[in-house]
Amino acid sequence: MILYIRKLFVYKINNIIMITIYNEIKGKIFYKYEKSDERIDFYCSDGYTYSLYHQQDCCENVTIDNIEGDINDLMDSPILQAEESSNRDVSGSYESATWTFYKFATSKGYVTIRWIGVSNGYYSESVSFVKSDECNLSELRINQIKKIDSKI
Repeated sequence: MILYIRKLFVYKINNIIMITIYNEIKGKIFYKYEKSDERIDFYCSDGYTYSLYHQQDCCENVTIDNIEGDINDLMDSPILQAEESSNRDVSGSYESATWTFYKFATSKGYVTIRWIGVSNGYYSESVSFVKSDECNLSELRINQIKKIDSKI
């Protein structure tokens, strides 16, 4: 089972841009991440994993286009900002294109993860932001032990 993160505030500006603020993520501490072109997983000190990805259907392509900032700035420091904004374009070279931006901040710095989704306009170009349904504290404890060992 996948738990979708509750979106607390949603704003629509000119029916094009949508901004979502994820208050559930604020204060969480990520200690590790794994990234591919189509997914990024953040492992959190509470034992849960928070994932950004697109559920592939048929004739769309949704990938991470760019990461601005140092993603390591999100590690081992409480998240102060977590928001999503998106903009859809149906006038360009694609029949439909959606840019989705995830903006995170800690006291160390800001990171923006930019996704691009293109399709014929029929298929979803959205990115899912989900929390795992299983708490895995054993991996967290192993990671903490490795950090302690590396300091000795």
